[in-house]
Amino acid sequence: MQAAALALLVALAIPASAADARAVKSRVAPVYPAIAQRMRITGEVKLSVTVNADGNVTDVQPISGNRVLTDAAEEAVRKWRFEPGGGVATVEVSVNFAL
Repeated sequence: MQAAALALLVALAIPASAADARAVKSRVAPVYPAIAQRMRITGEVKLSVTVNADGNVTDVQPISGNRVLTDAAEEAVRKWRFEPGGGVATVEVSVNFAL
């Protein structure tokens, strides 16, 4: 049940910056950190994602969120693929963690 809820929340993660928005072609769900689960840490992690012309993620920088969750969100988003575009773009995405 938790995995399904997490998958739904991650599926709803959308680019927040309309100017540089690129559609996400494929998402990888983050692994909920065990320590965060034990401590019942939930929340949203906002990330700034640099995407190259081919749609590959080249850099991920945290904007906000609990550090325990940020690492897992960064690791997952680095595996995402975006629609190809006319050059390098920076997209802001949110990843939600809920128990």
